[in-house]
Amino acid sequence: MAEVVLKNVSKDFGSVKVIRGVDLSIADGEFAVFVGPSGCGKSTLLRLVAGLEDISGGDLYIGGDRANAKSPKERGIAMVFQSYALYPHMTVYENMAFGLSLSGGGKAEIDAAVRKAADILELTPLLERLPKQLSGGQRQRVAIGRAIVRNPRVFLFDEPLSNLDAALRVQMRIEIAKLHKEIGATMVYVTHDQVEAMTLADKIVVLNAGNVEQVGAPLELYHHPRNMFVAGFIGSPKMNFLATRVESVSEKGLEVALPGGGSVTVPVRPDGLSAGDMVTLGIRPEHFGDLAESGSETGLSGTVDVIEHLGEATLAYVKLADGTLATAKIPGDAALREGQDIRLALPGSQCHLFRGDETALPRL
Repeated sequence: MAEVVLKNVSKDFGSVKVIRGVDLSIADGEFAVFVGPSGCGKSTLLRLVAGLEDISGGDLYIGGDRANAKSPKERGIAMVFQSYALYPHMTVYENMAFGLSLSGGGKAEIDAAVRKAADILELTPLLERLPKQLSGGQRQRVAIGRAIVRNPRVFLFDEPLSNLDAALRVQMRIEIAKLHKEIGATMVYVTHDQVEAMTLADKIVVLNAGNVEQVGAPLELYHHPRNMFVAGFIGSPKMNFLATRVESVSEKGLEVALPGGGSVTVPVRPDGLSAGDMVTLGIRPEHFGDLAESGSETGLSGTVDVIEHLGEATLAYVKLADGTLATAKIPGDAALREGQDIRLALPGSQCHLFRGDETALPRL
């Protein structure tokens, strides 16, 4: 196993800058997830670590060794792709053993490695089957097993669950988490699905247009996003953003105006802001409360535009006084109807404030 360190790493394709001076450290045994929208550079960054793309600038270290000029084989990595890429004419056993056979491993050594990996991934009963006789989840486990038998220093996963249906994705997430816990390997995982990132990662790296927006533990990014991009990307449904202005500044924080009248005090440091300055108020859908039950006078009034019943919860899309469409996540048995007037409690302690440059104001 090994630490992975990137120092000012960049990647250019001609005049197009895809990765822009990334500094990042992934500790030995850590599970790091690269997450971001399509085209943000997360797969390219993974391929730079793998050696499948040349680094345009900066340095990459794996296990303390500079790896810029090393081939993928010399880096001690194993990669699991979105496509299973299994040999259709080979059995599960043969697919898992093939890489070791090419590297000249002994028969007993290969057999021990394959059977150990099969045991970890619960593939032992399937070793004599062909890929066409397996489900999608089983095929992906074989692809992961093929990586495990190589005993790499670092595992790299490039959106490995994208081809699976929803139920299989949940199952495979659990299996990958268990695998990491059991073997304690350094793992780097790419996904566009922030739920995968939140559930799997020790450390999340949020990428946007080739830049690292924020690095941290999942709950750190959820509760303390550095800017509006991270706030809007981490969390599902995404955070609501309301344009507003500062009404007053006090030791309790900033009081800001609300659409339709009223105000709310958010416990953040003013950081140079004063009354009259424009800011953006952020509130997650799950942090709205029921005004009647909370006994609070601070809230947002609007009209229910669309309702989505999810069973355990209901998503209400509420049109506010200024025309903004806000999303509220409320209990699944809530009695709501489209066109109904509603008032949502707005707890200041759960709100976020962002400057004009979209950076978050620090909390008190």
